[in-house]
Amino acid sequence: MAIAAAVAVLGTAGGAYGYYQYLSGKIRKGERVSGQTHAIKPKANANGDTPMNILIIGSDGRDSAEDKKLGGAADSSGDRADVIMIAHLSADRSNMSLVSIPRDTRVDIPQCTDPKTHQVYPPKNTIINESLGRGGAGCTLATVQNLTGGLYIDHWLTVDFAGVVKMADVLGGAQVCVQQNVDDHSTPEAPGGSHLHLAAGTQTVKGEQALQWLRTRHAFGSDAMRAKAQHMYLNSLLNNLRHQNVFSNPTRLNTIATAAMSAFRVSSEIATPKKLYDLGMQLKSVPSNRTTMLTMPFIEDPENKNHYVEADAAQTVWSLLRNDIPVDSNGKAKTTTPASTKPTAPAGPTAEAAATIPVTVANGTAGTADGLAVPGRAQAITDKLTAAGFTKAQASQQQAPSPTTTVTYPSSGGAQSKADAVSVGKAVGIPAASVKASTSVQGITLTVGKDWTTGTDYGATLPKAGELPTGSDALSGADDPSKNCMYVYPTYRW
Repeated sequence: MAIAAAVAVLGTAGGAYGYYQYLSGKIRKGERVSGQTHAIKPKANANGDTPMNILIIGSDGRDSAEDKKLGGAADSSGDRADVIMIAHLSADRSNMSLVSIPRDTRVDIPQCTDPKTHQVYPPKNTIINESLGRGGAGCTLATVQNLTGGLYIDHWLTVDFAGVVKMADVLGGAQVCVQQNVDDHSTPEAPGGSHLHLAAGTQTVKGEQALQWLRTRHAFGSDAMRAKAQHMYLNSLLNNLRHQNVFSNPTRLNTIATAAMSAFRVSSEIATPKKLYDLGMQLKSVPSNRTTMLTMPFIEDPENKNHYVEADAAQTVWSLLRNDIPVDSNGKAKTTTPASTKPTAPAGPTAEAAATIPVTVANGTAGTADGLAVPGRAQAITDKLTAAGFTKAQASQQQAPSPTTTVTYPSSGGAQSKADAVSVGKAVGIPAASVKASTSVQGITLTVGKDWTTGTDYGATLPKAGELPTGSDALSGADDPSKNCMYVYPTYRW
């Protein structure tokens, strides 16, 4: 809903000053991050482009009378993030993926500080939807960055119940599909329910019925199936928006933009109509068959059968996003630019001779399936570096648990230190995007993360385009809803 709303703001950049100020006054905003996290924004590629990651949060809060009427959090624990999605837009803006994280996934929520009250919340291991009530959307963002192994989240967008209804109405709804007649009612075993009542087949839902569809869980069997239903809805909504000629209709555009401004809250760095306009321009150009929606692979939480924990296969999904590898396989093969037409790269220092570069290799694989580090990883990579000419490479005896593999160099070393570090990474297949400056290291340090537990060629471990793991339940933006109708459990049929 929030992405569709951002696209809908498309016409505001050319509006009159008064209208621009009017829209500016309706934008609600908050701090981008309010929790402890060490994710670093990736550097631009050779073309000067960087990927963009947007966290979309559906809040169950009762911040208004309208939200209270529609349902939501009924206790004093604060707002909860009942929908958590990462929208990844590739650096070349050719493809987009949207990954749902089930709200009942048990994770480590870091220390967070509420930007409004300044209350400090200590770290807590609990389900991820509690993060929203422990420091706002910025706490959820920090939690997601840590969960994904340092994927940098550029922005967040939140929408509440009333916002969903507003946008569903103004955009004309979306097409969804169920295999059987559904009535998601309250039962003794599962009190509550969304009250969704639909006949079997493909239907168009809007307004409050759209909210009911997005909230339905018991009738579809689980939180993961609810995410699948949400993907169906969003796919249809975005496709409908692509085919609506709203940009030539000022009256309709005004209605959409005004509703969008009051429907969602955004992180402060994009909290102007112009910046939302720029965001919308980038999102609207991605074709349907290059848009993919999926769910983070998970397994049952051993501590609570009603909750989940991240499956090992989720690391493949996070690797795809961190390395900006397309989730779909519909892209065209990249062509090589003739040397005569290639832009001249700015001059910079070249790496020193390999034999003169000291390198410390640390084993950061602790945190794998059994919680222990894989023996011998630091030495294995040290041997590979030595064979490649880095004879000053040494394996550290201390473990340095890390979810991802990185090469860090002292910030004080400047461009020369960076060039040397890039050459170290290249020797074992680590991309330049994983080479980062740091104030906490005294020399070039290669940390073998838990994403590299075997082999000595890191590049060989990276997934290929479209190489999604089992359990991701992927849905293409080009898919017809009728081909993916939701199964309804017998108890909830009429």
